[in-house]
Amino acid sequence: MAAQAANLPIVRLPQKVRVAIIGLEGHIGEILEPMDRLPDVELVAIQDRDPALMRKVLESKHGAHARPYAKWRDLLDGEKLDIAGICGTNGERAEIILECAKRKLNIVAEKPLAITTPDLDRIKRAVADSGIHLTMLIEMRFEAPYRALKQIVDSGDLGEIAQIGAQKSYKLGERPDWMRHRSTFGGTIPYIAIHMVDLMRWTTSRELVEVVSYQGRVGHPELQDMEDVTASLFKLDNGGIAALRMDYLRPDTAPTWGDDRLRIAGTRGIAEFQEHAGLSVVTDKRPLRQITDLPPGGSLFIDFLNSVYSGQASGLSLRDIYRVNEVVLAARDSADQHRFVQL
Repeated sequence: MAAQAANLPIVRLPQKVRVAIIGLEGHIGEILEPMDRLPDVELVAIQDRDPALMRKVLESKHGAHARPYAKWRDLLDGEKLDIAGICGTNGERAEIILECAKRKLNIVAEKPLAITTPDLDRIKRAVADSGIHLTMLIEMRFEAPYRALKQIVDSGDLGEIAQIGAQKSYKLGERPDWMRHRSTFGGTIPYIAIHMVDLMRWTTSRELVEVVSYQGRVGHPELQDMEDVTASLFKLDNGGIAALRMDYLRPDTAPTWGDDRLRIAGTRGIAEFQEHAGLSVVTDKRPLRQITDLPPGGSLFIDFLNSVYSGQASGLSLRDIYRVNEVVLAARDSADQHRFVQL
């Protein structure tokens, strides 16, 4: 991995960019790891309530010169920033996004943006009023296998897409206390479905128009409010169906932390990616084959920087970001309220 990173091109920006990360849980590596290629970007400050998490970042290559803060408002008051990376717990994210928008800071946020629809609506208004740029850490659409899946669908080889099947399965591990309470977590569906909802929409160019979901906790009483099994069934805009199953039941003996899968079936063929098996495709013109020649992967953070500071088109639109947040909140509400929800 390090050798691959060393061979990637340096990305220059037309100005120096000062970044802070508020909350150190989540996909902070999506911000930190590309910094080897970003000589114009500096991590100037970090914040978290957990000294151990801050120490880990401060001891890293790109965090060595960052100033640590215990409170996020003190960080915002004490630093001159260009971008705020907002990770941490789900329940407080909306408040921090709103404050950063008020201060006209561009934002790279963990997912979901908010755990309630009213807070999501407030974020939309604040971003529009402030004129800032915002992205969200749903990085999977920048990964090579999913880019290849989209290319296959766009080629027309699969025909019209009729069914999508997706899975996210994780080891439970040690979950922090904030994930055990709905008020600070928001539910398993918004937390992990958001990746696959984005991939289902983006790879197929199909919209999700209706959802019904189920969620529960089987065993693991220590999880309290946190669900360890969920399933969502979506109606597509052309009458097709998408099914997403998720769990925290992957055994500790499994070779990888997660097991992500995406299967796309059309009227002329099927393409499927599984982490352990790779990408395969079969169509009415060609027999089953493995796809090993994948397009290059990308970096969500670099894509965002290039769109903000170099005027390049972004690979992740604000419209898509808002839409996947809307969908996962509706999918969770469907499970909570035991009803079908129109999207």
